[in-house]
Amino acid sequence: MHIYETIKGDFIISTDKTKLDVVLIHRYLCTESYWAKNIPMPIVEKSIEGSLCFGIYHKDKQAGFARVITDHATFAYLADVFVVEKYRGRGLSKWLMEVIMNHPGLQGLRRWLLATKDAHGLYAQFGFTPLDKPERIMGLKPFEEYPQPNS
Repeated sequence: MHIYETIKGDFIISTDKTKLDVVLIHRYLCTESYWAKNIPMPIVEKSIEGSLCFGIYHKDKQAGFARVITDHATFAYLADVFVVEKYRGRGLSKWLMEVIMNHPGLQGLRRWLLATKDAHGLYAQFGFTPLDKPERIMGLKPFEEYPQPNS
């Protein structure tokens, strides 16, 4: 797959998976996110393998992340979007969304989905709205959280 990169000041957003700091991504998702508490490292690694990933980097340090699960033709699900706390307040999440939504391989899709508890304002800027026909969307959620690792 073609690597897509864009630069703004001292920051770069790249789809190059070899640049990802998987340890940082796992730590954030496992301990700081509300949506993936206790997620095991092998699950994070597998999710990265099967997704189009976007890393934000400040020099060589990872500052943020997002991934898109997609068939590159009709559908995309946006997941695991975050900016590391020390880099927040610089417009990076908005820039990340601009880059994702303008990615050449994600154009012309019929439907995008995402789930959020608290970032509706960000996503609304990019056309996301509550489901127009929620009665047509179903889900399966075998468990609420990943189990606590055995101590």
